[in-house]
Amino acid sequence: MDRDRMNRMDRTAENFYNVTEWPHGDAHEDIGAVINDIIADIKKRQSSTDHDAECGKPGAVIYIPSGDYHLRTQVFIDISYLRIEGSGHGFVSSSIRFNIPEKDWKDMHELWPGGSRILVNLEADPDDETAGAAFVVKREGNPRISSVEFVGFCIDGLHFVDDGTGEDIPENTYLNGKTGIYIASAQDSFRITNMGFIYLEHGLVIHNADALTIHDNFIAECGNCIELRSAGQASKITDNLMGAGYRGYSIYAQNFGGLLIADNNIFPRGTSMVHFENVVRSTVTSNRFHSFYPGMLILSGCCSENLVAANHFYRAREPWAPMQMHDNGLMDDYGLVRVSGNNNSIVANHFSEIIDTPYIKPVGTSPVILYLAAGHGNYVATNHIVAATEAAAAADTSAAACFAAQVGAMISNQDAEEFPVVTVQVAEESSANIVLDSGTESQVVLDRKRNAFRPTPDIPR
Repeated sequence: MDRDRMNRMDRTAENFYNVTEWPHGDAHEDIGAVINDIIADIKKRQSSTDHDAECGKPGAVIYIPSGDYHLRTQVFIDISYLRIEGSGHGFVSSSIRFNIPEKDWKDMHELWPGGSRILVNLEADPDDETAGAAFVVKREGNPRISSVEFVGFCIDGLHFVDDGTGEDIPENTYLNGKTGIYIASAQDSFRITNMGFIYLEHGLVIHNADALTIHDNFIAECGNCIELRSAGQASKITDNLMGAGYRGYSIYAQNFGGLLIADNNIFPRGTSMVHFENVVRSTVTSNRFHSFYPGMLILSGCCSENLVAANHFYRAREPWAPMQMHDNGLMDDYGLVRVSGNNNSIVANHFSEIIDTPYIKPVGTSPVILYLAAGHGNYVATNHIVAATEAAAAADTSAAACFAAQVGAMISNQDAEEFPVVTVQVAEESSANIVLDSGTESQVVLDRKRNAFRPTPDIPR
């Protein structure tokens, strides 16, 4: 073997760290302290920004083998080109476990998430939202911190806490002040892939993202899943399985341009599936959305020139008895999709409003599917809306019943009866919109002097 090849292998080896082999600290007792010590070693060894032959700081890989690792010290990342990688996202439902009698736990095959699992043992601080974050990424100056990757491990917040209302068991509150990954400063080309996030009040909080990839993760039973805050551009959220709690967002984006949300399967119980605030020229396509509440997709503030196309929206009632007391506080006349903004296109989506009419709120209301609340120039076309009743689920709280109730409610479509809905409603504050083939004459409510309308042909039943 020639010397150059040996040197390349040596450099690769010295930039690969296994947390279980690091000589300082015990990763199983405090993986946070171990990773911080490894990062300090990387910074010490890679101190020069410009070597001969145009070499710089290559960064490193930190590997987390399968196993349970307590995190008692917050990880702080301020270097680029760092990849933290595990051997499996390890997700398994904690909600099901906590909502069945403890005496039945002995019969379960697994009790806790697995894979490469980090147990977040940090204390939250109401005055510092980063205090309960397992990983904090922050670095000021130029260039922006870049190419940090989180891959293939599980971050577990362990438990939720009492909300003080006395109306719920603590494990159903979605509150604990814990966050999986908190990215506080502007960054470029970050990747979060193949991860598992569970029982965190905030899964991902990311400020000022550019060229961000959030792909193929499992983010569920968290108060909020993905929050893109401050501003951002040219990023994507793709191929994820996720679902937030009834208090929070599955996907939230603020002051963003060029965001792609595609091919995600977003399931209940988030207060919204996607919530945009002042987001422009972005795309929501080919997603499957399932919600127990109205307000599935909300474009708020002034959202303009966004494309919402070829998505499936499925609204149903919560079928599992332990969670039926909760909702997001919105009435059914709010709209499954609510738009405030200009020149958005909402085309070729399928809507299934499948719910027994006694559960519609307020009672006697015709649910609204698409609500244009403010703005102008929006284009709504060729959306298909189905509104029908469903069979009520049995009140069973067992683990098996959770799966059976949800799947049974989802796939049952026999003996369903149609009920009236408003497929599109245009508020007085919104004008110059075009609504085509998205509801019959009787299903669409708008001022025809201020908007253009072509009805779907009304076929006799």
